[in-house]
Amino acid sequence: MERVVFRVWPTALRRSGKNRDGPRDTAAIPRYLAPVMNETERQSEERSWETAKTLAEALPYIQVYDRETVVIKYGGHAMGESAVAKQFAADVVLLKLMGVNPVVVHGGGPQISAMLDKAGVKSAFVDGLRVTDPATMEVAEMVLSGAVNKEIAHWITMAGKEADVRGVGLSGKDAGLLTVEKTRRTKRDPDSMIEHEVDLGFVGEPTKVDPKLIKGLIASETEDWVPVIAPIGVAEDGQTYNVNADTVAGAVAGSLNAKRMLLLTDVPGVKGADGEIIRQMTLEEAQGLIDTGVASGGMIPKLETAMAVVRAGVEAVVILDGRRPHAMLVELFTEFGAGTLVKAS
Repeated sequence: MERVVFRVWPTALRRSGKNRDGPRDTAAIPRYLAPVMNETERQSEERSWETAKTLAEALPYIQVYDRETVVIKYGGHAMGESAVAKQFAADVVLLKLMGVNPVVVHGGGPQISAMLDKAGVKSAFVDGLRVTDPATMEVAEMVLSGAVNKEIAHWITMAGKEADVRGVGLSGKDAGLLTVEKTRRTKRDPDSMIEHEVDLGFVGEPTKVDPKLIKGLIASETEDWVPVIAPIGVAEDGQTYNVNADTVAGAVAGSLNAKRMLLLTDVPGVKGADGEIIRQMTLEEAQGLIDTGVASGGMIPKLETAMAVVRAGVEAVVILDGRRPHAMLVELFTEFGAGTLVKAS
């Protein structure tokens, strides 16, 4: 058989705009033809080897999560900047392409607050939950199911367009996904020590998750869908309720028997009494932080959700900083992970 010879160097010269007899632009010559690598090329090659090493080290963890469902709660100020949102979307696409089934449940508290401020409506909170009157409920649904939900789904679709990975925007009202009931909270009067019921308005808690639609999307053998869920639910009487996104993520994770739930927020994890981040804790230790007052504000429902999710059968819940680039990848595919891991024992 006649040997085929490829003449590559004239092509390289044509790319530089010079002919064979003219001055040679060595910068335009492919790396494999250049006589000596410059410093930039040498550094690039070193990074390539480091990348290969990192991928090889991640193999055991990739196998652990292969075809497993990971529910990701995305919220807080971590979702307030477009650059961060784009990076989050790219990481979600990477998870999908690595064999993980990511399901995103998002919040939108800062965005709701900003819209309410524009409307001149003041917000009140009880144990980290927003008191929701009819006007607030209308704004919350518009922001969560409309602007925020579709933007996240769009960024995922854009990040995954080369591989045809697509985000699908949903709310708990779609296909009977999330049935809720009115949330009831009590607060003890510090003087009389008598507990009084606090009316949170149109704030609900999940009573039932119908995962049929979500399972159908992630089980598709012909398409790569990533469900993106807004935390809006409907009661049996048809009334719409605003639901804490952490609670919705937990309920969804339990219904899907997820391998992990990641609570992405704007803090690096759960802090102990000494102010340091706790890397891992049991259910008993998590409850102790609440009982002693070490955990307060919005961290209380996060820990309560984490404990409920683990009791529902999810292996572990991780509370981590969604503002840090690639935090999800560090958590799932490295030895030490990120944030605070909550597990049964």
